[in-house]
Amino acid sequence: MAAENKRRGKGHRLDWFVVVVLCVLGYFAYTMIDQQIHLNELDRDYIAAQQRLETAQRENAALKELKENLDDPVYIEKTAREELGMTHEGELPYIAKK
Repeated sequence: MAAENKRRGKGHRLDWFVVVVLCVLGYFAYTMIDQQIHLNELDRDYIAAQQRLETAQRENAALKELKENLDDPVYIEKTAREELGMTHEGELPYIAKK
């Protein structure tokens, strides 16, 4: 019976050791998964920021081109005729019926 109690004591300690090791492994697994989820969110945010930056750069380039055209007399005349309906002296405006 004494030998049986010794075996139970060793088995009991081994069970606690296994439980502690499993808890530690579970904690590390949880931490790794949580960090991976956080990294994925950061990656999505980075991609969205890159897309917004590209859109802003295209818009900036278009506005710079428009700014350069504002000093061009041909562009000014074209805009005045098309958008404002202006004409030269002696010309009659033609408006097509839609």
